[in-house]
Amino acid sequence: MKGKGFLQLLIVLLVVGAIAFVSVVGIGEEKSGSMSDVKLGLDLAGGVSITYQTVKEDPTSAELNDTVYKMQKRAEGFSTEAEVYPEGNNRITVAIPDVTDADSVLEKLGSAGNIYFIYGKGPDGVANISYNADGSAKLARSIDDIIADGDLVIDGSDILDAQPKMYQDQYSGTQYVVDLSFNSEGTSKFATATSYAYNASSGSLENVIAIVYDGEVVSAPGVSSVISEGQAQIRGQSDYNESNVLATTIRVGALPLELSVLRYYVEGAQLGANALDTSLIAGAIGIGLIILFMIIMYRIPGLAASIALLFYVGCMIVCLNLFDVTLTLPGIAGIILSVGMAVDANVIIFTRIQEELGSGKTVRSSIKLGFNKALSAIIDGNITTIIAAIVLYILGSGTVKGFAQTLAIGIILSMITALFVTKFILNAFVKLGAEKVGCFGEKKGYKHMRIVENFPKFAAISGVVIVAGIVAIIINIVKIDAPFNYGLDFSGGTATTFTMDGALPSDINTTLDAKIRSELGISAVISTVEDSSMVTVRTKELSTDDRAKLTNIITSDYSVKQENITTESVGATVSGEMKKDALIAVIVATICMLIYIWFRFKNLSFGLSSVIALIHDVLVVITVYAIAKDVISVGNTFIACLLTIVGYSINATIVIFDRIRENMSEKLDKESVTDVVNKSISQTFTRSIYTSLTTLIMVVLLAIFGVSSVREFAIPLIAGIVAGGFSSVCIAGGIWHLFGKKKAKAEN
Repeated sequence: MKGKGFLQLLIVLLVVGAIAFVSVVGIGEEKSGSMSDVKLGLDLAGGVSITYQTVKEDPTSAELNDTVYKMQKRAEGFSTEAEVYPEGNNRITVAIPDVTDADSVLEKLGSAGNIYFIYGKGPDGVANISYNADGSAKLARSIDDIIADGDLVIDGSDILDAQPKMYQDQYSGTQYVVDLSFNSEGTSKFATATSYAYNASSGSLENVIAIVYDGEVVSAPGVSSVISEGQAQIRGQSDYNESNVLATTIRVGALPLELSVLRYYVEGAQLGANALDTSLIAGAIGIGLIILFMIIMYRIPGLAASIALLFYVGCMIVCLNLFDVTLTLPGIAGIILSVGMAVDANVIIFTRIQEELGSGKTVRSSIKLGFNKALSAIIDGNITTIIAAIVLYILGSGTVKGFAQTLAIGIILSMITALFVTKFILNAFVKLGAEKVGCFGEKKGYKHMRIVENFPKFAAISGVVIVAGIVAIIINIVKIDAPFNYGLDFSGGTATTFTMDGALPSDINTTLDAKIRSELGISAVISTVEDSSMVTVRTKELSTDDRAKLTNIITSDYSVKQENITTESVGATVSGEMKKDALIAVIVATICMLIYIWFRFKNLSFGLSSVIALIHDVLVVITVYAIAKDVISVGNTFIACLLTIVGYSINATIVIFDRIRENMSEKLDKESVTDVVNKSISQTFTRSIYTSLTTLIMVVLLAIFGVSSVREFAIPLIAGIVAGGFSSVCIAGGIWHLFGKKKAKAEN
């Protein structure tokens, strides 16, 4: 038996070692799969920045904003963490993270000209296209004349999307096509055009609707049916690449404004060169402290969980490579949350094992029962979070998608790690002889807590905090005409660019940001250009005095002449549409979680109570942002912070509700609903404290070791974790008790 246990443990250690090797060193000549191969976002690694100028000299704000949003969707084809924002009145900047070949990005992104669908031969009988000797189509007359004569079918403003697809036809052959979708106006126009073309003789110019991009015919398909549903398909491409090129061309041209490239370059990390290093150091120390904590508190099970945690971290790095995820500061938040949930699952299991040992069962029997009884809480908690991640990825954009990716991967890995890897290791230790109760610890009872009776007091504490937040928001609106201190990501601002005579100091991001915070009292996003001495400082909109102060800092500290400093207004990187996408995604995710909890618990009260506790935690975090406006600004990480709290809160609450559900099914006649709720919270109290503590370890270390921007993110996250622990123990159960008590009375 000991030999089998030794073999199991050896297998695990070899697997963990192999994953660690792949994670740190990598495999193959290019060392793919290593930590150094993980894609990083603009904040951690920089990337390519391309600035376009509109061909139209004075576009409207609606045209500019619509173009920015569509360019954002296109840029996300390169990375979910791409940033697109307006610059001045007629420029748009696109930043693609963690790439260095600007020419390649520019080629794939396209020159953003206009796309037109035209009649091959109009109803007036005039031919608009002709054919070259090789059979390719070309314009027979100028596009301006074609439009003037009314032979334009649709233009880019009528197109919603174009995507390359491949499918098997009825003869088992592979067909490559482009799927098109139109808006309501485009649907009507295309239905009219295809009706005319379909009724023409096949093979004639009248049967053709040609696609023209930048004055060139890129495709001239014939019409085989009347298309009136707003969906069309272009067939006949020879391979997937040809379909992809055509689809990309159509998407690029489907912009409200025609754009021309003004400039492009490779910029450095926005948070500075040491931002990632300090975050990794904080993460490594945090994991080390968590391992120490787990071993001290849970002994042999804690050691098993620690080995499994190392397995999890290695797998996470490999998956970031495998799924081509771009890691940013919000992405790190998703990983932190999933690490906390990985530990949480183990704490739930080990607490159950100790309870079984306390009731007199053997170690082997306790391990089996502990895993079985913890299963429902772990699955329900993780699935609700995965549901949220999926919805956020589908409906969100930009940072929201990146957060959802890392969170989903982390949750799935943590669940596998806790339920299978930890169990495998634990059984190996038992076979090696660790069968004494002292190796596991036992829990013979619990301190009975009177949570329900004190619920009004806890609710009053929460009420005071939330009211303080409301008051702070009102004061902020009066003083600064905004509820929060909005950062550049949300409100836009000023971009100040300068070029130094010599080489850039390696710590310019950190030192310049610190000086701006000291002199102007605001934060800044600082970008450097690779192989150049150019620096761009993005801040909120500066007053005349603040501009003078910033200019003085640059001229005095970096010996830059005033004529080498330029200033330009820039728009928000988080557009109104992205904010709307994020809000819709969160609302839909919350509804989906509510439905799942309702389905699993067979009781709507559990779902409603979970959502109320979730809203409580979000309001507490918003309070922190409002009160600490001079220290923390609302930017890109604001969305990630709130999403992290949503995931953390719902998971913490479900663990307690799972125990309430179990105890309600076993409720004795003499027990009241109040007794059951108090008992359930008391039984899970240790788990609630330990999980909050281990998650806090990671975030507090980020606040201690991280650069200023990382600290801005970590501080409200700390408040959210504390609020999540408080609400799950003191608020959620009390709210459910109100529903449960009413139900119990109704049943009696």
